[in-house]
Amino acid sequence: MLSTHLSTTVVGLDVEAGSVAATEVKTNGSPQFGRSGIATLVPGIIREGEVSDPEALGEVLKDLFAEQKLPRNVRVGLANQRVIVRTMRLPLIENRDELEAAIRFQAPEQIAMPLEQAVIDWQVLDPDPATIAVKQIDVVVVAARREAVSSMTRALRRAGLKPVGIDVSAFAMIRALAPELSATGPSLAVSYEERMAQADDTLVPPAPTRMFCNLGDVTNLAVARGTGCLFTRVSSFGIEAVAQRLAERRGLTLEHARRWLLHVGLEGPLEPIEGDPETVLAARGALEDGATKLAGELRLSIDYYGTQEGAVAIEEIIVCGPGTAIAGLPARLQSELGYALRIGLPAALSHLDDATAARLTLSYGLGLES
Repeated sequence: MLSTHLSTTVVGLDVEAGSVAATEVKTNGSPQFGRSGIATLVPGIIREGEVSDPEALGEVLKDLFAEQKLPRNVRVGLANQRVIVRTMRLPLIENRDELEAAIRFQAPEQIAMPLEQAVIDWQVLDPDPATIAVKQIDVVVVAARREAVSSMTRALRRAGLKPVGIDVSAFAMIRALAPELSATGPSLAVSYEERMAQADDTLVPPAPTRMFCNLGDVTNLAVARGTGCLFTRVSSFGIEAVAQRLAERRGLTLEHARRWLLHVGLEGPLEPIEGDPETVLAARGALEDGATKLAGELRLSIDYYGTQEGAVAIEEIIVCGPGTAIAGLPARLQSELGYALRIGLPAALSHLDDATAARLTLSYGLGLES
């Protein structure tokens, strides 16, 4: 189920705790942005990145797709701590079936879950001169709990949708942002055989290594070399936790708390900001504390990635998602982390307002061919 099926028109579907975003992507030579929609979810439908109420989610999706007149073919993303992504270094095996057998043989050593309870998929990273020289390749292996996949598919069926693929949200983030950072980036829809055909002395130097980070209800990050994912991690702490803290402090609904965070931001003095002074002060305080904790989560992920075998130094951080619409948050993270940091935005979404474009980035990436 983690594999994708190519279709000329696919709706990428990104489900978070507080909302669901859908983006239609039409592929006709090059990807084109189509219709889109965002719907709010009540608390409890999604818990820690997993669907806890498939029926309720299905009803929300049914209404959203009917209202926006969206096609029924969907590719949905998974982003929770029970989706495991590992990079394995293996001997260069040119036969795909033999390579898959080798992957499944070694997977139990890398993946801490019973494989009979998991859905597994894999992809070979773009050939690298250093590994090819010693007759090796890097393979990204993904394993997801079967129950997490089935609860999502139940919701899709309830809504009358047809899943053409279930993907890792971090991979969609890379697809949406990485190609636009380098005009010489490789094609995203490359077969295993085509990748192996590149394994010769004509290989170009490795692409830059970047960390991509979606600042959403959870913090979803990936380290990628070019378009090839090397490492992923999902932290349960995100913008939603900051909003929840503000809501509890001031007796607000979550929706109102989210709006206050956007309204107040982290830039400039508080005095000119319109609204109840105590709520303005509480919103700024929640953001200050949240930015510090978020930077700590990112620093922890960077340190953990650095301990992985063959880890390559990160050159810069690209942030996307709803948190980037909060004025001053990206700059605060750059100051805290000491890395060059910039906001990633697909060109196809540049005509939208900042908050909408930020929320649709992952769903746009999910709609792209992979």
